[in-house]
Amino acid sequence: MDFSNIKWNKQTYKAFLKYLKTQADLKYKAFQSKLLKNEKIKVLGINVPKLKQIAKQISKTDYLKFLNYNTHTYYEENMIHGLILGYIKNDNIFNLIDEFIPYIDNWAVCDTTCTNLKIFKNINIIKIEKYLKSANPWSVRFGLVLLLNYYIEKDNLTYIYNTCNSLKEGSYYVEMAVAWLLSCCYIKYPENTLKYLKNNNLNDFTFNKTIDKICESFRVSKEEKLKLKKLKRK
Repeated sequence: MDFSNIKWNKQTYKAFLKYLKTQADLKYKAFQSKLLKNEKIKVLGINVPKLKQIAKQISKTDYLKFLNYNTHTYYEENMIHGLILGYIKNDNIFNLIDEFIPYIDNWAVCDTTCTNLKIFKNINIIKIEKYLKSANPWSVRFGLVLLLNYYIEKDNLTYIYNTCNSLKEGSYYVEMAVAWLLSCCYIKYPENTLKYLKNNNLNDFTFNKTIDKICESFRVSKEEKLKLKKLKRK
């Protein structure tokens, strides 16, 4: 079904939801639900490539009306909302992003949206500070994943390290994002990041997860991994 020419209203959105339900794959639903680890999230079971195709088509329509009718009942609705933001050109894009963040309730929607927001390739790093300073853990993870995707450059390392040191929000998915971010920093800038890892304010869980993430990489030598493992805290 092609959504490129649809005019959005209550009826067409209702038909859209009905269509989404016809695309559900029960095996994929079980797989995705297991990954999300949250029984409250209603998953239909539609894979990301299909959701990207749908979101891209909707972005060519009056997407603001679509977003207005979005019920945010299903995981797929939230995913499509986030993906649309990566396909549009809108002078108010950052306001639209801010309006979207409260709907993030899992790592998959957060991370997939960030990966699709190529606009941040040309945005000053300071722009994402408000996400990192939020009391909402998903907003914080959103900022961390943006750092990971678009800002791992030598000139930004001090900012990244200081951010990781100063984070107040300590939820599991924030801590895992910090570990993921720092592991990527290590792979690209091993000397700088090793120096940071030897003197940081990370809690033990985040620090050890960072070491684990680095050691999962094929781009890190066995010798390096052995040295890094010795840094792990007990």
